[in-house]
Amino acid sequence: MKKYVTYLFFLTIIFGCDKIDELTQFNVDYTSTVTIPSSSVINLPIDIYTPEIESNSESTFSVNDTRKDLVEEVKLEEFNLTLISPETGDLSFLQTIEIYINADDLSEIKIAWKENIPDDVGTLLELETTDSDLKEYIKKDSFQLRVKTITDEMINQDHEIEVYANFFVDAKILGV
Repeated sequence: MKKYVTYLFFLTIIFGCDKIDELTQFNVDYTSTVTIPSSSVINLPIDIYTPEIESNSESTFSVNDTRKDLVEEVKLEEFNLTLISPETGDLSFLQTIEIYINADDLSEIKIAWKENIPDDVGTLLELETTDSDLKEYIKKDSFQLRVKTITDEMINQDHEIEVYANFFVDAKILGV
């Protein structure tokens, strides 16, 4: 242990604290899909759940030279939706969308959203994200996302959408 403290001290002197912190900061990506069913109903909320998403946190943290108990903070940096099918479709049928995260023994919270989605949105939609610390959700073995949408036009085909989330993880250095 004394060897690690000495090593850390010299690294701090050489590179400064910010550079040392960067050694235990990394990003984790998760991708899932949801299907918004065809519908003749508009302006009513629809809730859709993703399948449980395995966080693989133990192995992800290990690859990045840290452990669950050393994670200080997890922030959602990016959340995007990409239309997979139908090939000729787009996301303009959405009026608003909200994304919630939940995991065992934790309350569900809203993590991403977009209101007043323009008609010329195309097939990629970037959502606004929360500034909340999500470490307890990502440290779980799995989590689930709930997608709440309100459509402003009827869709006559199911729409399969890829859900992409990028989380920034900040962990302690050697447990200090």
